[in-house]
Order: sequence, then structure tokens, then C-alpha cells
Amino acid sequence: MPDYLSRYPVDDAEEDPDDIILTSSKSTQTHDELNSEFLSIVAAVQTRSATRQSASNNPSTKITPLQTTEKTMSLDTTNYAPHRLNGDPEVLSRENYIIPFTLEQLKEAQHDDLQLQDIMRNIKNHKKYLVQNDILMRRTFPPVPYVPQGGYRSSILKIYHDTSANGAHFGRDRTIEKIKKRYFWPSMNKDIANYVQSCIPCAQFNPRRQKPPGALKPIKPPDGVWQLLTMDFHGPISPTSKRGNKYIISLTDVLSKFVVARAVRDCSAQTAARFLKEDIITKYGTPRCILTDNGSHFTAKMMDELFQQIGVTHLYSTPYHPQTNGQIERYNSTMDAKIAALSNEQKTDWDDQLPFVTFNYNTALHATTKQIPFEMMYGRSPILPFDHQDPTVSLTQDPEHCNKLNKYLSSLTEQAKQNISKSQQQYKQRYDANRSNPKYNIGDLILVKTLNPRHKFDIRHEGPFKIVQQLGPKTFIIEHVKKTTLQRQVTVDAIIPLFQRTPLP
Repeated sequence: MPDYLSRYPVDDAEEDPDDIILTSSKSTQTHDELNSEFLSIVAAVQTRSATRQSASNNPSTKITPLQTTEKTMSLDTTNYAPHRLNGDPEVLSRENYIIPFTLEQLKEAQHDDLQLQDIMRNIKNHKKYLVQNDILMRRTFPPVPYVPQGGYRSSILKIYHDTSANGAHFGRDRTIEKIKKRYFWPSMNKDIANYVQSCIPCAQFNPRRQKPPGALKPIKPPDGVWQLLTMDFHGPISPTSKRGNKYIISLTDVLSKFVVARAVRDCSAQTAARFLKEDIITKYGTPRCILTDNGSHFTAKMMDELFQQIGVTHLYSTPYHPQTNGQIERYNSTMDAKIAALSNEQKTDWDDQLPFVTFNYNTALHATTKQIPFEMMYGRSPILPFDHQDPTVSLTQDPEHCNKLNKYLSSLTEQAKQNISKSQQQYKQRYDANRSNPKYNIGDLILVKTLNPRHKFDIRHEGPFKIVQQLGPKTFIIEHVKKTTLQRQVTVDAIIPLFQRTPLP
């Protein structure tokens, strides 16, 4: 294509947008008037029509294809009054403004630095340096100039990390490699690492390739059966069953792992209240605590009134953190596979298979407790439909039956608690391996993981937010820095810290 355009130029090149090469770059944040004095435009291809157009717009500007600007560097803006862009009355900030500088200006800055002057006078005693054209250079291959203290270093960091043409927000190692080939100062590795680490755009858009931070905090097993239950809706399930059911509401006892499940038509608060009254309380008694998520069906006023009437403590899991209610989530994944295997070809009788899946789950040995949930609930071994039973039925009365049953259930409960604690410790060791466990304080600035990104280039971490309250070891209340009315509850695995940028000497 470039060769074709050179041989057959467009007649009216000034009206062809494809041939227009911009002579300014917003990404480098340089001013046009200052830039034109020192910089040459670097272009991969320069067509004849574009050359004529540029020459007609600015006859004094010389455009040189494929020319690098080795002598172009950056200038300290401390004693410089910045220009205004497009009539904007606001003065440009020093942090975001880059001004080109030359080797002559770098030489003058070196001569004003007493430490560098001492090195240059005693250059024979400093084997790592040499003087070339009256400029102190670091003895590398090829030699690179020594950058004195001041705004030069910060400008170099901005150019080779922030700008699209020279840095493109790549990471620490690549930025260090680029700058080392062109400049030197003693603390450059530490300065570059801090600059990249404190870059907010990098923190917002870079993917996190490590494990989510935060050590595992297992929930201590309750003292007895039916003390702590977890409840959740599962669905909508497609296809809808023949009876019109689209959801499954299930409840699990945290200690015994006993499950009660029912197919329902909707996930409303009325359905949840009916399930509690008809399938839980009237059959198994009133539990002490019930843990749910923050769905509207569980946070409705009717549910709060029901829990208050029956004397149940209602616990909520952290929003967007399903691990808090992991017990019921684990059963849902198991249940889906078994129901799908038993259902008909159209999968429209899945609600007929739900009772059988739940029954077999409750009558099988659980891997965590090493006990059978049915046996822990009823104090006897389950009898399956195909089991052969003795046709002779004997009726005996044991006055010590209640005491024996209580002792038997107590032993099962203690064994289950010990097995749960042991399994939790084993899983915690695997979970915490190679995982960071950061500590945050009130007032720390953070970014929060975007909940539902819609597009590939959407921001990954939004903010900044400030921690205003700590609810637990891993749970915080955060507040947006600019919109103070925006508050959220988050866990440590959904946040990343913002690092303070250390001022350069």
C-alpha cells in the first residue's frame, strides 16, 4: 500500500483523512509550540501527498521519515510558566505535563549538580563513569547519560511508561529495560518500580494473574444439629417442568449436612415463607439461625417479620461473595448433575426426581463429616426401598431408649464436629498456599473489582474508594472518594490497594 501511494498519489490529498498524519500527540501530553522546536515527527510511512500537505500547513516544520530523536529528552517544569491549551484558563499540572529537553540542557543541569561535578573532576577514581562531550556518562554498552536530580527523572518516567508511543503502560521489568538503555541514575530501579506500582490506570485495567488475596476464614461448626442452617433459591431452571416449576428452594444444616429441598414456581418472599412454615418448622422444629444471601426474597419486610415471630436469628452473607454461603452452593452443583442424569430426554420431569436426589444425598456418607446426615438427624440408620427387612415385627419397650439415643447422637455430633474442623484445616492449607493476605486500615485508599463488566475493554477495578469501617477480618465498608453517598460492603478478595507515589529527589 505505501509503495502504491508513492507511485499513484491521490489528487486531493488534503481531503483524504487516511493520508493525514497528526503532528501532535495528546498521549505524550506535550505542547505543540514547545514540541515543534526540538522534536521531529516519527512516522513509519511518509507519502508524497502527506508531505505536501504538511509543508503547506507549516512550511518551517521539517518532516523526516524514520528518524529517531536521540537528543530529545525532558525538562524540569519547576521554573517554567506553562502555556494554556485551547484557551483553558487552568494551569496545567506539573505531574501531567511533559516538556522536551536537549543534551545541552542536560549538560547544564549536570554542571549545576555539585555531586556530579565532583565525580567529573575525579573521573579516574570512578571506574563506572566516563566523560563524553563534557557529559557524564554511565559506562555501559553503549554509554548512557547520568540524569541529575530534579524534574528530569520524573519526565523520563512519564515518557517511558505513560505515553502511548514510548511506554503504553507496560510493567516494571519492561519499563526498567527501556530506560536503562537510554539513561542512568543510582535509584532508578526503585523509582521505576514505585512509579509503575502507583499508576492508577495500570491498577484499573491490568488483569490479576495471582490468586485472589485473603486467607480462608472457615465458619466454626455449630454445637448441635439444627443450630445453623443455610437457605437459598436455585434457578431459574430451564426447561420449566410440566408442573410449571422453575426454581428449587433448599435448606441445609451446617453440622449434619441434612438437606431439605422443594421445587417451586417462583422465588418470591411469599414462597420462601411458605417453605419455612410447611416444610421446615412444622416438620423439624424451629432452628436457631438461618444464613441467606441478600436477595430481595430474603430481605423483604415479610421475611423479617416471620423470623421475628418464630424467634430465628437471620444472618446475611456478604454481597457478591457466595463463598459465605458455600454449603448450599455446593449442594446445588451436586444436585444439578444428578437430576439431569435421572430426568427424561426433554428434562421436563426434573421436579419428580428432586425428592429422590435429596433422599439419596441425605442417606449417603458425607465426605466432610464422615457421617450419614439422615442418621445424625433421626438417630437411626436409613432403610432404603430395596433393603430386605425381617418379616417378623417385634414390639419391645426399652426404658433406657431415650438416654441411649441421646448418647448416640451426642457421639455422632462430636465426631462430626471433629471431622469438619479437620477437613477445614486441610482445605485452608491448600487454599492459603501461595496466596497473599493483605491487611487494611481505616482510611486506606483502594480500588474495587468491577462487578459486571460488559465489554472486553471495560475497566476492571473501579474507584478510588476509602475504607470507612471494618466489619470483620475480611469484610469492609467502603466509601467513594468523590461520591461520599456511594457506600458498599466488600470482602478483601475484591479489592486492591492504591500505592502512594514517592516524590523523586
